[in-house]
Amino acid sequence: MTDLRPIGYWLKLVDQLINEQFATTLEEHGVTRRQWQLLGMLSRGPASVDQLTREVAPFLDAEGETVVEHLAELVESGWVTVSEAGYAITDRGRIAYQRLAEVVAVNREAATEDVSPADYATTLATLERVARNLGWTGEPE
Repeated sequence: MTDLRPIGYWLKLVDQLINEQFATTLEEHGVTRRQWQLLGMLSRGPASVDQLTREVAPFLDAEGETVVEHLAELVESGWVTVSEAGYAITDRGRIAYQRLAEVVAVNREAATEDVSPADYATTLATLERVARNLGWTGEPE
């Protein structure tokens, strides 16, 4: 009989594999995963740098990575504009985001292949319960 690995093992492994898959797929299109996330947030409406930072904070590395770095590249590419009110996606950015969404959807489907919708929903609900048990309130930090 094989020893079962603990939840932490699986969480770290899956996170690493997701990051690697996103990096490979998105880098082929000249975008980082953070930029993809920011485009997704901005596709729902304009936002301030503080709002965007709160949303992606769990994904930023501890070595000083900032949202502003990723936004600067998006602004330079013409996909995002910046004003005193904050950041907004451009028509060009929206088109790019929609094309990337198709690529990301293929990745997500591959990752959940042979996982029933019920099992996937149970997994998400269980992970949320574990996070709440460990003190997560669901509020941005």
